[in-house]
Parts: sequence; structure tokens; C-alpha cells
Amino acid sequence: MKKNSLFVFLCTAALVACGQPKQQQAVADDVLTSGNPVFEGWYADPEGIIYDDTYWIFPTWSDVYENQTFFDCFSSKDLVNWTKHSSVLDSSAVKWAKKAMWAPSIIRKDGKYYFFFGANDVHEGEIGGIGVAVSDRPDGPYKDLLGKPLINEIVNGAQPIDQFVFHDDDGSYYMYYGGWGHCNVVRLNDDFTGLVPFEDGTIYREVTPENYVEGPFMFKKNGKYYFMWSEGGWGGPDYSVAYAIADSPFGPFKRIAKILQQDPEVATSAGHHSVMHVPGSEDYYIVYHRRPLNDTARDHRVTCIDRMTFDENGFINPVKMTFEGVPARTIKK
Repeated sequence: MKKNSLFVFLCTAALVACGQPKQQQAVADDVLTSGNPVFEGWYADPEGIIYDDTYWIFPTWSDVYENQTFFDCFSSKDLVNWTKHSSVLDSSAVKWAKKAMWAPSIIRKDGKYYFFFGANDVHEGEIGGIGVAVSDRPDGPYKDLLGKPLINEIVNGAQPIDQFVFHDDDGSYYMYYGGWGHCNVVRLNDDFTGLVPFEDGTIYREVTPENYVEGPFMFKKNGKYYFMWSEGGWGGPDYSVAYAIADSPFGPFKRIAKILQQDPEVATSAGHHSVMHVPGSEDYYIVYHRRPLNDTARDHRVTCIDRMTFDENGFINPVKMTFEGVPARTIKK
């Protein structure tokens, strides 16, 4: 490593270790990289998605519940330079969201952008759960689609939070969600205003894998369904990501391994992730939050990106957390 590269790397490490999330454009062997964290501020639960030639990240504003009343998002053409779009959705547009809003999931359909979110940390008998908002632009502003939660009730022991919307090859839209150690999958109707029963007449199907806690995510590769989730306590150092592979979107999901976890030389509490895949390539990126070393504040979490790779059998290799992040990568239309 050249002297200037070493200097930038050490400065990046020092800033993160001190709990000062600063945007870094690190230079590793003269290659411009994103740096980790990828943008300033305490942000968690990042949903990364690609629209056309642009990368987007929609995170939770990581603060005490009472202050989690809005969402910012970030866009980039190259994974290195990020533009902040402030308050794309806030509680003034969601009248039933009284306590907190977090863990967004975004998807585009028929020229509109749908923003799914959890609100109110709902318990039995309370108003809250999973809501959905809509906009004509990915950077909003978004408006509440229903004026009420899409899912309010607690089914199969799963708190209605941490939703992820998955578009399958046959055109179906499934939503995986759940906290409190349980995960359900439901099927969304065509305009995302309600749920569609499965062939057996049921609406909610539990798909909880071993050690599941929260934060489900699904993607498909070579005809296989890769189901991922977070394990451990979200406020503790053992927060991590594991996965399973199945032949069906309904599983069964047999846990294979943990692929993202704390590193005593980099950060702790690595979890609640998403995955971005550049179409037509083997470039996969895991977008996740982690806690700077020696920082134990509950809400001090930052958003990071690292490469995610596979072995010759299609299994996910353990992810190495870095301070450098990932090299610049543009997407051709």
C-alpha cells in the first residue's frame, strides 16, 4: 500500500473508531472506493435497490423512537458519490404513525414507487404495524396509500415490522416480515392495497428459520431462493446475518451459515442488511448497518457497503467488513 493510501485508510479507521461517521472516498492502491460508512449520520436498517443506472439506499434514521419521524434516502451513480434526499416521507404524511417509523422496503411497479415501513412498535391491541406509501419519484415525496396499516395484527407470533417486498419471476409480489423471532410471508395484491390468499385459502404463512430474529431479505440466483435474516440482539455486538437456500419462495428454509458478523478490528452489531445486484453481472453488494468500535450508544449505527461473493457451489462466502468499502462501479443503461 502506498503512503497516501495508508494515510487515508488510517484516517478512515480513526474516524469510525471514534464514532464519527464521515463520508469517506478512500483510496486503496489508487482505486477510488466508497469508504465505510458510505455517508454521514446515524442510519440503520438500509434497503439498497437499483433503479435503472442509479443505486439507492433507504435507511432508518437511527435515533430514539420518538425522534424517528422521518426518512431520508441517498442516491449514487457510482457507489462512491452519494446525494442525500431529505425527508422523503415523514409522520405528517402518515397520521396513524405516532411513535416511530423505521426499516423501509422500496419497490417500483407500473411507474410508481412504493415505500413500505414499520410504525409505532405495535403490540397486541394497538394501532401500528406495516404501512405503505406511494410516489411518482424514488426520492418522493411519498404519501400514505391507505390511511391505515396494511398489516396491524400479530399473526403466528410475528410482530408486524421489518418488511421486505420480493418480486418473483412469475409476477407475484411477496412480503416477508416479522420481529419477535417469527417470520411470515404474505402475497400482495396488484395495487399493494391488500393481501391475496394462498391456494390453500390462508393469508399468512410462517417461514421462520432457525435462529431467526428479524430483518428478512430475499433474492433469487440461478433459480434458487436465497432467504436471509438477522440474528442476535439488535442493540448488542452479536447482531449478525445468516441465510438459507430453497427451491420455493416458501421454503423450507434450512439455515446454512452466518455470513456477516462483528469483527474486533472493524465494528460490531453488523446486521439488518439488504443486497444489491448489478443486472447482467456477478457483482453483488451487501448493504448493512454496524456499530463503530468502542461505541455502545443504542442508536449509534452507520450504513456500510461491502462485496458479497459466492463459491463454486453457489453458497455465500463470509463477508469481510472493511473501512475502504467498495470500488466505484457505474451501471450501463
